[in-house]
Amino acid sequence: MFEYVSHQRLVTKKCRFLPHCFILSKRLGGVYRGGVKNRHLLIVEDDANIRRGVVDILESEGYEVSAAQNGSEGLKMFKQNKYDLVMLDLMMPEMSGYDVCKEIRKRDALVPVLILTAKSQEIDKVVGLELGADDYITKPFGVKELLARVAAALRRAHVGGEGAPEPLPEEFKFGRATIFSKKFEAKRDGQTFTLTPRELKLIELFLDKPNEALSRQYLLDQAWGIDYLGTTRTLDQHIAQLRKKIDPEDDKEAAITTVHGVGYMYKKA
Repeated sequence: MFEYVSHQRLVTKKCRFLPHCFILSKRLGGVYRGGVKNRHLLIVEDDANIRRGVVDILESEGYEVSAAQNGSEGLKMFKQNKYDLVMLDLMMPEMSGYDVCKEIRKRDALVPVLILTAKSQEIDKVVGLELGADDYITKPFGVKELLARVAAALRRAHVGGEGAPEPLPEEFKFGRATIFSKKFEAKRDGQTFTLTPRELKLIELFLDKPNEALSRQYLLDQAWGIDYLGTTRTLDQHIAQLRKKIDPEDDKEAAITTVHGVGYMYKKA
């Protein structure tokens, strides 16, 4: 809930990349205070109009926003400062959003990363999620959707740790892999795989209810939060990537099985 400190009128202007939408912009004194206070966001986007538009929208809500015009600049800024959320365009010169996301996850496994992409191909979203992104926003997008996804990602990360992994043993078996929870790693057949916070959260949920069919909606609510705006397709993509890390692709005794019409089950021997 926000508190507006001032009775002066707010100024509105057209969003540069959504010409039919109006957004709250430059304020004539006063800012919103509340859930967004002290939240520092990093926007990495090479399109100047979109970058300025996103910055305007987020600043109008009271966020502190820094922006980079390409991937290498964005990564440099991330290394030098602490951010509560990073929003990445995928296709950028010098360094792609994929590479930036990969480097961010090497340094920080928990900071929320949102992919901002104009591409509609499923593979782009899958690769981004595999590299550790928490969610994606496809251009063109609405102002309300942008603000809702940012707010939801921040709540999951900062309010009660919703969406972040619960305490787990430092080392344990899951499927054919050995999980190292503090390192966010899975080791199987001599290979080491990086686990995302969401994948580790899913493991925790499966361990809590072994040999029980868990609905897609339950897993989404528990791992992403009840305010998550995405679809069950996002869950399916995360499960598919997790399966590749914990079991060989040809394993007929897979730890996570699909329960058709319901969701998924962790089969514990």
